[in-house]
Amino acid sequence: MSRIVAAVFVLVTLLPGDAGATVLTPIEFSELVRASQAIAYGQVLSVRARQSGDRLRIETLVTLRVDRYLKGDLGPEVTLLVPGGTLGRYRSIVVGAPRFTEGEEVVLFLSARGPSIPYVLRLGQGVFRVVREPISGERMIAPVPLFTGALEWHAVVRGDPQRGRMSLNDFAVRIRNLGEEGR
Repeated sequence: MSRIVAAVFVLVTLLPGDAGATVLTPIEFSELVRASQAIAYGQVLSVRARQSGDRLRIETLVTLRVDRYLKGDLGPEVTLLVPGGTLGRYRSIVVGAPRFTEGEEVVLFLSARGPSIPYVLRLGQGVFRVVREPISGERMIAPVPLFTGALEWHAVVRGDPQRGRMSLNDFAVRIRNLGEEGR
């Protein structure tokens, strides 16, 4: 019996002690606006993976040419850090982390801690893709975030027309109004 106890003890001590997990709860859109230091609309210029400083992870540097800021200002080009990526034959996947493609248009909700490289707030929740309407060419946000404005739960219904597309200009006005409410 003591051999079994000793074997179990050895196995337990050899198991890794820290298992990481990504837990991402939805954030109210107004809180996302308030929490961001800058909200930038622009085009992705480059996407480049690298090893982290401690050489334990892969992270991706994304450079955005900013056409306009909807809040704050970090300059005409901003490079941000996104966890995960592909480096050579190695791929690191972080659940919830956004992936970017050169040339795509996005609205990013950004923040930074101290003198560090900015990052997207709340991983993929801080990224809104911009698409063009095929006929008019108007830039649209798709899908539109939930604008509940209430403290109660709301069901998300697939195909809800309110969750269709919103023009980039209307989206910018909504952000501006939410920013003014927070003052």
